[in-house]
Amino acid sequence: MDADQTRMDNDIRGHESTSASDLFSAQHYNNHDSPSATAFIRGDDDNAAFTQHHYQQPPAYSPDTNNNINNNYIDVGVKDQELYPIGILVDELKNDDVQLRINAIRNLGTIAMALGPERTRDELIPFLNDSIDDDDEILLAVAEELGDFTEYVGGPEYGHVLLGPLQNLAAVEEILVREKAVESICKIVTLFNEFKVEHYFLPVLTSLTNGEWFTSRTSATGLFAVAYDKLSTGRKAELQNLFAQLIQDDTPMVRRAAAKALGNFTKKVDKKDFLSTLMPFFLKLTKDDQDTVRLLTVEDLLKTTSIMTAEENKQHLLPILKTLGQDRSWRVRFMVATHFAELCQAFGESVTREELVDMFVALIKDSEGEVKVVTIGQAPAFAKMIDEMTLVDKLLPCIKDLVIDTNQNVRAAIASNISGLSPILGKDITVEYLLPLFLQLLKDEFPDVRLNIISKMENVNQVIGVERLSLSLLPAIVELAEDKQWRVRLAIIEYIPFLASQLGVTFFDERLLHLCISWLGDTVFSIRDAATTNLKQLVEIFGCDWAKNTVIPQVMMMARNENYLYRMTTLFALSTMAISLTPEIVKDCILPTVLELVEDPIPNVRFNVAKSLEVLTPILRNSPATEALTTSQVKPALEKLNDDSDMDVRWFAEKHC
Repeated sequence: MDADQTRMDNDIRGHESTSASDLFSAQHYNNHDSPSATAFIRGDDDNAAFTQHHYQQPPAYSPDTNNNINNNYIDVGVKDQELYPIGILVDELKNDDVQLRINAIRNLGTIAMALGPERTRDELIPFLNDSIDDDDEILLAVAEELGDFTEYVGGPEYGHVLLGPLQNLAAVEEILVREKAVESICKIVTLFNEFKVEHYFLPVLTSLTNGEWFTSRTSATGLFAVAYDKLSTGRKAELQNLFAQLIQDDTPMVRRAAAKALGNFTKKVDKKDFLSTLMPFFLKLTKDDQDTVRLLTVEDLLKTTSIMTAEENKQHLLPILKTLGQDRSWRVRFMVATHFAELCQAFGESVTREELVDMFVALIKDSEGEVKVVTIGQAPAFAKMIDEMTLVDKLLPCIKDLVIDTNQNVRAAIASNISGLSPILGKDITVEYLLPLFLQLLKDEFPDVRLNIISKMENVNQVIGVERLSLSLLPAIVELAEDKQWRVRLAIIEYIPFLASQLGVTFFDERLLHLCISWLGDTVFSIRDAATTNLKQLVEIFGCDWAKNTVIPQVMMMARNENYLYRMTTLFALSTMAISLTPEIVKDCILPTVLELVEDPIPNVRFNVAKSLEVLTPILRNSPATEALTTSQVKPALEKLNDDSDMDVRWFAEKHC
């Protein structure tokens, strides 16, 4: 018995050792010629024994076994049960299915928590570092997870162990992986103190900067700003020189990345250091032979203005802006135009009025339509920074020319932005200069132009008043109500309630009511649907009596139309308006018409009768005078529809009953 006990104890100790330690250590591969971690992830057959041996289920309990031995086995079983989910995750890391491997990577935190900080640092991180040659999707997941892994390796004190695999990931070919690796490195380094930045991060940054492949050098550009504040003066100078090295790189992709990162780096650098060290290289980027590099310097210039005084901006940066604004590449001019309002704010009103008006005029007259379109979008913001005389003398003539530009996208941009000038120009100048342009744009042959001018009319209303605007533009609005493009008609419908609220019921009944009724018969369902909503809004503006005497009689006439679509639209309109009407008006004007259509020959009409009755019932119940109708008239109608020959009609009627 003693010998058996000894053998059993040895077995237990061996089992404990296997289950609770060295999940990723090389000793488990001794019988398999130490296969690589990458092979392990991908599930080579030679490694199958690893998981089977180390993640077997706990031994079964036997009542005949010695109590002491049972207790030992129970302890081991608990440990195995804790490690068993890890075994499943490791199996998934080996799976051929990429999605399963990604899921396993997403659960690396679970493995790390089970292993503890020390074994995570010594085993899991090296294991991940060896798997850098996996699929891009896997690498992207690893790069993302490692950014949040500091707590699993023991906190910021040990965060540097994560830099190795992330450095490797920052050098791979796939740009998404590199960007995520850079983002994760930045996350980790923000937790470092000066010592760790200098002794662990700087070697990584230097290595990437001097990397043989352009991929590592492009990644390096995104790392300069993150730890710059934590370095000594000497080390800061070293970083400036390293960045200058990247700006002068032979590879356009690296210079482009450097240009993209320069603005953020500049915000960290002392103004004196920038002017003495980085300014010459910034100028070099603005003159790069690649326009994709030059266009990125526009944003750099904008960010650099934040570290300079107004006078320094005018002295050092304004000449650069003027050069970029006249660049031979339209893409660079496009970028200048895109940020023009921001640039004006950065340089201030004085410089804008003295130096930048002519540049804006040149951009809005640019030979490239794309440049003109984006410049037009900046016009309202730019107009706020210049005086009224300059606006009238220099900007409005350009606007007038663009209204008849041969490029329809330019005209659409003008239509979308011209109304934004009204609050700046005031009532008199708007009436004199802009109203004729509005009328001209409303008659443009391109539907987007007409649509844009209608949808932005509210800005003009606030300046000159809707009555003046409507009187000037009403003929064009009436004409657009029958426009061949249904979206234009829809825009007019959505504008009608606002006009009605401003013009009053008399003017509306005389000039616009017939349009609102005509839309109910439109060939496009979206227009008919919008027309019913429009009537509801008009009822809320003009009141229930107006609806009873003016609109409802005209709508009811459509209930007898031979075209079933008109009869359906009648039901839509009446049930939609009913929500805004009193129960008495619903009883007298709407319910009889709806009940008449219970025996309509078209199933779709009968189906919508059932739907309309569902809407009317709660309205009728709201008043003691009409509540009885739900039993005497509505219920019999629904019962009749419940026996309808059409299955859908029966279903909805039964549901409502």
